[in-house]
Amino acid sequence: MRALARRSSRAGVAKIQDGRSSTMTALKSFAALFVFAAPALAWAQAAPSGDPAAGATKTAMCGGCHGIAGWRTAYPEVYGVPKIGGQHPAYIVKALQAYKSGERSHPSMKAIAATLSDQDMADLAAYYGGAPATTASK
Repeated sequence: MRALARRSSRAGVAKIQDGRSSTMTALKSFAALFVFAAPALAWAQAAPSGDPAAGATKTAMCGGCHGIAGWRTAYPEVYGVPKIGGQHPAYIVKALQAYKSGERSHPSMKAIAATLSDQDMADLAAYYGGAPATTASK
């Protein structure tokens, strides 16, 4: 009789623990979602909206490399310059911020991004983000 009572008691504890386990898993999932989504939401709310017309007036430093089809740069190393027309505006802003902060290290881009305000970045992103996408030709 005692063995049966212990088994049923243990089964009850297991059921309680299973209920807690699924609740904890759900809470952990929600917490992880919050941790990853909150910064993105905060950034989206804090980022200024860009004006494509204003961005068009700020492209002088961009077009020399990004506006030439097939352009390859030799400084600091040889590589093909990416086309930015048609890129998602949020990506352009994030890339410019990374150059400005030093997270990305291309010397020319770092120097150019250092002169840009958040509004300049948003305007350039709106201008290039609204342009038709271009692809590399073979």
